[in-house]
Amino acid sequence: MTSIFRPIILAAASTLFAFTLSVSTARAESLAGNYLAATQANFDNDYKAAAHYYARALAGDPDNLDLMQNGLLAFLNMGDVDQGLAIARRMEGLSANSQLAQLILLTNDIKIGEFASANAFFESEIGFSPLLDGLVQGWIYLGLGQMSDATARFDAMSNNNAMRVFSEYHKALALAVVGDFEGAEKILSGNGGEPIRIGRGSLIAHIEVLSQLERKDEALAIIEDALNGSGDLEILDMQARLMAGETLPFTTVTNAVEGAAEVYLTLAAVLAGEENDRFGLIYGRLAEFLRPDSVSAVLLVADQLNGQGQYDLAIENFNKVPGDHPSYYSAEIGRAEALQASEKMDAAIEVLRGLSKSHKTIPTVFTSLGDALRRDSRFGEATVAYDAAIALLPEPQPNHWFLYYARGITHEREGAWDAAEADFRFALELSPDQPLVLNYLGYGLVEKRIKLEEAQAMIQTAVDRRPNDGYITDSLGWVLYRVEKFEEAVPHLERAVELMPVDPIINDHLGDSYWQVGRKLEAAFQWRRALSFKPEEKDAERIRLKLEIGLDEVLKSEAETQETSD
Repeated sequence: MTSIFRPIILAAASTLFAFTLSVSTARAESLAGNYLAATQANFDNDYKAAAHYYARALAGDPDNLDLMQNGLLAFLNMGDVDQGLAIARRMEGLSANSQLAQLILLTNDIKIGEFASANAFFESEIGFSPLLDGLVQGWIYLGLGQMSDATARFDAMSNNNAMRVFSEYHKALALAVVGDFEGAEKILSGNGGEPIRIGRGSLIAHIEVLSQLERKDEALAIIEDALNGSGDLEILDMQARLMAGETLPFTTVTNAVEGAAEVYLTLAAVLAGEENDRFGLIYGRLAEFLRPDSVSAVLLVADQLNGQGQYDLAIENFNKVPGDHPSYYSAEIGRAEALQASEKMDAAIEVLRGLSKSHKTIPTVFTSLGDALRRDSRFGEATVAYDAAIALLPEPQPNHWFLYYARGITHEREGAWDAAEADFRFALELSPDQPLVLNYLGYGLVEKRIKLEEAQAMIQTAVDRRPNDGYITDSLGWVLYRVEKFEEAVPHLERAVELMPVDPIINDHLGDSYWQVGRKLEAAFQWRRALSFKPEEKDAERIRLKLEIGLDEVLKSEAETQETSD
């Protein structure tokens, strides 16, 4: 049986050969061209283009199962499950024996409430994976009204340590669906006081179950512990409603179809960020298909698409979140990130400015605006946004170190060193030994030529924590250069260039260190390399001057200029 975890990709040469056996030369070239274009698009995660070209190739060779399999993947990943379903039915009619086609057909049966037909997949011993099989069939039994069979199916999985937490979570959800909140809470509270937590959904489910059991104080305690200073509006809304005396309805899952959607969402979340996260995207799309109103599924898929560089598709998903939903601001921040990644900075900043007017009480909104402005080198405006974010913090927590670090950067870029240093040092109070902060502060002290021993110690600690970071390694070499330990500086700067070979500043630093140890030909080579990587004009001008008259003369001229200005 063909595994959905091993998509079929044919070699171009064999495809061309196969086409020429069955069609005319001109038609073969068209088929081959479409296939090759689809394969390249597939390699680039460009699912829309891949689906387009696979569809064109299939128009010329409609019974080609390999094209169908790849087209099916492309349509599913781009979110057109209906088109994927049409291909899956065609494949099933041709006895393709494709796991992916069967998975889509199974999912469609669940969506339309054909639970007996869905169960027939498992009765005929068609399997997908032990985890998916057990969880989905458990919900199918519930859809058939066979609750005892559903719980038995979930229980059978609990013998496997790797699957136990998932089977227990879904069993708890199924019990809650049929009104057994006592049984659900007993499972969700976990053994030994350690509650089951599979992402944010399990937290919300536990809160709703406790509310149904009129155990408001316990629900509020869980919320307080979970928030820990965060601005999750949905959780905050639940907290306010509980404090007002409201009993929260159980909405996490209300029927078997939504239960199956939660299975796919669980698997998508587990696979997100893995080396081949396309499989996570497949499950996320199926979760959306079963439950289109699931904002959790919509956001998860959008984040996955962002991570794969499919920004237009990600933006389409972020736009699905209603403006009145508590997670709307998260969707807008995600949309802004996608716009930035696709080099539409003005549009991203416009989105975040609008959000800062509609969601004035959420620090993350202003932090995101500050980050976007900082990336666009609009440092004064970024500082104002960071000021607004910090003003909204009830009390700085360790996880807020990055906010002070980011504002420190904008202060430094504005020339306000004292304010920058204060922010960097406060960030270190919140989270000691953060390598990014140690490096930036240490490098700043080096450039100011003050507190050089402290700067060297800071940067050494940063290197120890992140030995493969080219920027931090460069900083260590540069502080050694500044204290005239040129021989010691060279190996660190060489290592930095290995780690960041096309960075103009790092190459320039290595050139300077080579000059100081008498390796002047190598110095000139590094400076020319630095120029080839297009440094800022002021840096480029200085590098050209070094190439013309040498570093010694440049330093002498700079010293004389400094004396005159003093």
